[in-house]
Amino acid sequence: MAAPAAKKEKSAAELAVLVLLWYAGNTFYNIFNKKASKMLHAHWTIAAAQLVVGIVVSLAAWGTGIRKTPNLTQADIVACVPIGLFACLAHAFSVLAMGMGAVSFAQIVKACEPVFAAVVGLLLPPVDIKPLMAYMMLIPIVGGVGLACVKEGKGIEINVGAFTYASAANLAAALKGKLGGSVVKNLKGDATKNMDSANVYGVMNIISFLFTVPMVIAFEFSSLEEEWNKALTEHSSNDILMNVALSGFFFYIYNEFAFAFTASVGAVTSSVLNTAKRVIIIVVSAILFNEAMERNTVIGSAIAIGGTFAYSLASKKKAAPKDKKA
Repeated sequence: MAAPAAKKEKSAAELAVLVLLWYAGNTFYNIFNKKASKMLHAHWTIAAAQLVVGIVVSLAAWGTGIRKTPNLTQADIVACVPIGLFACLAHAFSVLAMGMGAVSFAQIVKACEPVFAAVVGLLLPPVDIKPLMAYMMLIPIVGGVGLACVKEGKGIEINVGAFTYASAANLAAALKGKLGGSVVKNLKGDATKNMDSANVYGVMNIISFLFTVPMVIAFEFSSLEEEWNKALTEHSSNDILMNVALSGFFFYIYNEFAFAFTASVGAVTSSVLNTAKRVIIIVVSAILFNEAMERNTVIGSAIAIGGTFAYSLASKKKAAPKDKKA
């Protein structure tokens, strides 16, 4: 019994490595995803292809015995279906948002995810009531995003498509977190199911792909050949496929390290570092893709990200009231 407990403990150095790999993977994912989206205007297809790369990695790990193969019943898989659906939508909508607008803008809007999580927590059972201070921190998040949309001398200027898809990704992520929390906890708590953090993500990745395929057929299949030929007039097939494959690889890698880190330190610490990660992505994408960062954009994004950081910390204090009521 002592051995498993020791395995769960990670040193500060190991946690630091996980964070570095998580940040690096996420940054490279955003870079290659944007490049792929600029080359090929078939964003559902790109999202699906990215998931395929992750599936190949998982199947290789299970097939070679590097990881234990998940041992799930039909009931377990059915319980995972809603999580896979919302994981599919959160991923695809993020790809669409970054394909239609600046990566930095999509990341600023995605800083609003706690707002959606808070609302979903109140609307869907079991009701999750945060401390008052956490709800107060939603004000600077929304206000900061609003300020970032105000252009000097032009007033409010929003890329409606990117804003809508990024907001939809936030809602899907909030629903995934709400509906999936107890399911994932139960699966990881049963050692016979072989569902550690890596396998949880691998299974969700497969289910997410299965939901993405019908979207590709519905929205892009009829025009896919035309878009591919159009892309070939400006780029080589090797360049397109390389950027799609690399974006898929780094998407899988960063999520796996993020899952592993969260399992080691808890959701609150992970959420705080996820906030810091957005700053890096905004800065790197602004430099690499020459995305304009006006004064209001910088100030607004700083306020929104600061609000998200404060929300994560304030949310941690909800345990005390729960004990009193019990």
